[in-house]
Amino acid sequence: MYLAKANSQEIVKTISQMNVADDDLVLIVLGEKNKPDILKMISGLNQSKVNFFGGIFPGVIYDDKRYEEGAVITVLPGLEPPHLIRGLSTGKIELPDCEKKFCDSDKKYTAIILIDGLTSNISLFLSNIFNRLGNSVNYFGGGAGSLSLKQEPCLFTKDGFFQDAAVVTFIKLQSCLGVRHGLEKIMGPIVATKTDKNIVVELNWENAFSVYQKTIEADSGKKLSRENFFSISKGYPFGMHKEGAEDVVRDPIAVQEKGELICVGEIPENTVLNILKGKRSSLISAAGQAADDCQEAKGKKIEKTLIADCISRVLFLEEDFDREVALVKERIASINKESILEGLLSLGEISSYGEGLLEFFNKTTVVGVLYE
Repeated sequence: MYLAKANSQEIVKTISQMNVADDDLVLIVLGEKNKPDILKMISGLNQSKVNFFGGIFPGVIYDDKRYEEGAVITVLPGLEPPHLIRGLSTGKIELPDCEKKFCDSDKKYTAIILIDGLTSNISLFLSNIFNRLGNSVNYFGGGAGSLSLKQEPCLFTKDGFFQDAAVVTFIKLQSCLGVRHGLEKIMGPIVATKTDKNIVVELNWENAFSVYQKTIEADSGKKLSRENFFSISKGYPFGMHKEGAEDVVRDPIAVQEKGELICVGEIPENTVLNILKGKRSSLISAAGQAADDCQEAKGKKIEKTLIADCISRVLFLEEDFDREVALVKERIASINKESILEGLLSLGEISSYGEGLLEFFNKTTVVGVLYE
């Protein structure tokens, strides 16, 4: 459900009136504008003794609309309480001991992962999760945080309000997933010859900004500088080459004094990159294809339809983003007419794709149809 007046009192009252079983988990997705008093909300929910998890995002999606404020609240059947993992930026990541439970199951359940989208070591964290669980579960999730790109607490569980963290939950539902972005290559391959986690220092042994600048100025006809970098770069992300699948996108969001490019998510050294370009029509079409990729769920007992859509797609598509959400809803209706889209506008998207590999995406639409 969508709650427009998402103050802490209303959220606690609404959830207390919902039919929440002992094993259920309540997912709370908050838009960052006019956000509630999170600590007061946590205290109230703890008193009502429900298991909950969630985060603050640049926006939320409910049905065929996007909102900068309010809460999307959904009840999910849980396999166990949420796991909180802290201190991702240290690289010392302690994961929950749970692989036996899922590896021994004859059903492929779903892991929902929410992460601080502005922390470091996101790819390392997801790699560790995948090494532990492999493709014994499907994965869905996204990066929380503020569109201001200022890192601050953005994730919550019964244990508190956190930054530099992730929440991993295991849902007693199977899922079909669609992962698409629709961006097209305009230059490449080039090699990220020097990187530091999410910072690209050199491309093809040259200053990263200089190489990137030449391509973008030639294509856009605009002068690219530190001051206008984000307003232009949002249309020209990097694509990390993946054999047999769409490139995994990395959004460059800022340029440092010496020309290093700051991206959302890590780019390992010596990664083969392309420079991609977005066209409104191809991005919208790709989102519809992500929904079509979930057709296998047709005829099953569908419980939830979730979406994680990148906030940078909103910034690029502007008013046309409403067409994207409407198209996803239309395609999902062909799978199940009763399905309502519920989800988040994220700082990076999380999903398994291709052969079940777990990845952190940018500028991508992820649709998950969850069924018994």
